[in-house]
Amino acid sequence: MALLVRRVRKAVAKAAAPAPAPLKQRGAELAIPAHFRCPISLDLMRDPVTAPTGITYDREGIEAWLDTGRAVCPVTHAPLRQEDLVPNHAIRRVIQDWCVANRSRGVERIPTPKIPVTPVQASELLFEVAESARRDGGAARCAGAAARVRELARDSERNRRCFVSVGTGRVLATAFESLATAGATAVLEEVLAALVCMMPLDEEATKVLASPSSLGSLVAIAKYGSLAGRLNAVLVIKEVVSRDGALVDLGAKVDEVVDALVRIIKAPICPQATKAAMVATYHLANSDERVAAMVASAELVPALVEALVDADKSASEKALAVLDAVLASEEGRASARDHVLVMPVLVKKMFRVSDVATELAVSAMWRLGCKGSDDEEGVATGCLVEALRVGAFQKLLLLLQVGCRDATKEKATELLKMLNKHKGLGECVDAVDFRGLNRLS
Repeated sequence: MALLVRRVRKAVAKAAAPAPAPLKQRGAELAIPAHFRCPISLDLMRDPVTAPTGITYDREGIEAWLDTGRAVCPVTHAPLRQEDLVPNHAIRRVIQDWCVANRSRGVERIPTPKIPVTPVQASELLFEVAESARRDGGAARCAGAAARVRELARDSERNRRCFVSVGTGRVLATAFESLATAGATAVLEEVLAALVCMMPLDEEATKVLASPSSLGSLVAIAKYGSLAGRLNAVLVIKEVVSRDGALVDLGAKVDEVVDALVRIIKAPICPQATKAAMVATYHLANSDERVAAMVASAELVPALVEALVDADKSASEKALAVLDAVLASEEGRASARDHVLVMPVLVKKMFRVSDVATELAVSAMWRLGCKGSDDEEGVATGCLVEALRVGAFQKLLLLLQVGCRDATKEKATELLKMLNKHKGLGECVDAVDFRGLNRLS
């Protein structure tokens, strides 16, 4: 009788236990053993670590849990820190053996995880970077140490956070400044690549990078470096110019920086570089009307308008932001009014991309429709007539009906008043053939 009771209890417990998650491979379902699964993600553990409470988790899952500020074990709720986690090599080897045994069923063997970097190891590498950068003939050694920092930081987010915590950004920025005078482009590009892994950079690091020697090297790499080097240079320039007071630190180098950014936008090397250059250009043009005029003089406005025709959401928002900032200058407005696509594109982007893009498009239209001086009156009127022709009046009315921010509402209302004065001169066109207009430009 007692044996029967035990068998019944065992059967009930087995039925109540959660079923292991199936692993779908090559049309078949393979059950993952429960002790191979992370209690947080319920997925197969790739880098199992054990907490002092005795519970084993996948490193990625438990570190993500602790990063949210919950410094407790998810299962037992006992206090837990990242430093308390110990790699469980035994269970990892068993999982790897299980993967190998089920290779015929499509299971791939999990790779052996690399040992995370410790603060002491990170500090030693940084010491080598700093010492090599200061020493004559140490450029090659500095490049090697910087490359090692980059490789380790890219291995895992944990490694990257470890390097950031010991001030890697400041050390690399200082090394870049020290090596800038030597003009060794390959070495500087290695340091840049490591710097990008530490982004966002702190204020001290960006101030060092804003020095004349550092900026000169950043501009040179952005213009003439390798493709990867040009991308990294633009990303770092964006970091430098995005902080408050950056324009003051740039000083006489601002024209060189603008020239390098405009080159990247007009002759793209990759979408990431183009978007980063747009963000940097926006910060510069938005901070000073003289810089906005400088950007317009570099003939960026036509390139922005052309890019907006088939840009994605992110690129559209950034291009519209740059265009709106440049139109604050008389040179920017003159350049835009000379382009036959500018009003059709701005009107077309309303309600098609995002609320941010709509507000930026309205602001740009408002700048084009307003006369900054008596000399602009005639061309401003021409822009308003073109806006009427492509349906701006109806879209602005719709914008006021659906609602928008107060600043945008004021500009839309003012635009409607200006358009109403010229309503008899423009005929609304529901559809705009961009390709046909492009041939006319």
